[in-house]
Amino acid sequence: MTPENPVDPREIAPLLTPEGMALLERLGPYDDADALTAATRLRAAGHSPELVSAALTQARLRTRAREKFGDFAQRMLFTRPGLEQATRLRVAALHAQRFAAAGIEHVADLGCGIGADALALASLDRRVTAVELDETTAAVATLNLAPFPEATVVHADAASLDLAGLPGGMPGGIWLDPARRTTSSSGTRRIFDPEAFSPPLSFAEELAAQGLPVGVKLGPGLPHDAVPAGCEAQWVSDRGDVVEAVLWFNAVARPGVRRSALVLAEHGAAELVSPVDADPAHPDAPLGDVGAYLYEPDGAVIRAGLVTDLARQLGARLIHPRIAYLSSDELVATPLARAYRVHEVLPHTVKVLKRWVRDRQVGTLEIKKRGTDVTPEQLRRQLAPRGPGRATLVLTRTAPAGSDGPGDGEKRVVIVVETVD
Repeated sequence: MTPENPVDPREIAPLLTPEGMALLERLGPYDDADALTAATRLRAAGHSPELVSAALTQARLRTRAREKFGDFAQRMLFTRPGLEQATRLRVAALHAQRFAAAGIEHVADLGCGIGADALALASLDRRVTAVELDETTAAVATLNLAPFPEATVVHADAASLDLAGLPGGMPGGIWLDPARRTTSSSGTRRIFDPEAFSPPLSFAEELAAQGLPVGVKLGPGLPHDAVPAGCEAQWVSDRGDVVEAVLWFNAVARPGVRRSALVLAEHGAAELVSPVDADPAHPDAPLGDVGAYLYEPDGAVIRAGLVTDLARQLGARLIHPRIAYLSSDELVATPLARAYRVHEVLPHTVKVLKRWVRDRQVGTLEIKKRGTDVTPEQLRRQLAPRGPGRATLVLTRTAPAGSDGPGDGEKRVVIVVETVD
């Protein structure tokens, strides 16, 4: 949290008593349909309106938090913005492993929020000093880290902190999660300029310039030209969601790696890496027609700018020089992209598509698009699907080999596909 956007302490304070914590533990999973009845029952039992409101809010947050924290959520406290911005626990575990693998015993988590990354570090027996500017959020982090005696929370501004004066002395490594949102009466707004973050990206660069191992969590929309020289940039997706870009400096950066895309699936992970010495003059992946299979690269691969690297790895081709769809004549299984079997390629006209949908009695229609301004919902209404059949249509553009894009043999097409399991 930034000083301009403090968390209201009334969200948490009523719970920080034996009565409050006992009530929260008795509530169990939150159910919207039962909330009003539960509130009435708890007030009739003698609990104050403030405590009932805080307990039910916390129960709702814990239920939402299961997606990020699993069973741990039922033993944690949350603030609304803290939960929204918190690192997913299994992603935080990867951050912690970087510091553990580098042999760093004491890590300062600057801008720790509710303590997700600090929790992962402490779980790997790292000594953690978690620093948080917002007082209420720091209190929540303190409670979440209470099971770990080697974890300490400091209420302070990371940007003006004397690192050597931290409990336990100068840390051996830094984890930094800058605030990238502002909150006002009109809602929450994302900040995209890295120098407008709190603290700014240049603050992390200054720490790295001192030789400290530094990891910086940023939004996945980080422009490539904002990535500092001499660091590793890693884009991460978790079960289909691109959740972050992380910059790694010094001992926590992998030698020879400039950019990478890490894809976390339900069971396992895969990574695509672009080395520092990659030849910028290396020709792009070949360009060609739609073949028997279509690949949709994972969002982390796209954000990392590694689509052509993936195409070369798969022996596939681009169907357009600036659109992230790949195609091949033989199936190559990869966790780095979703694969589709191509049934046919249709011209991109409503008249043709409407007849196609009618003739095949398609009632359930999935419409995907890339490189076209068509609105899937509007097209679905125009096509009026009706019947027992199902179909997936991919709206995109193609450009033949040797073309330079628009106006050079480019076509708007609709590719009829089915997902390959």
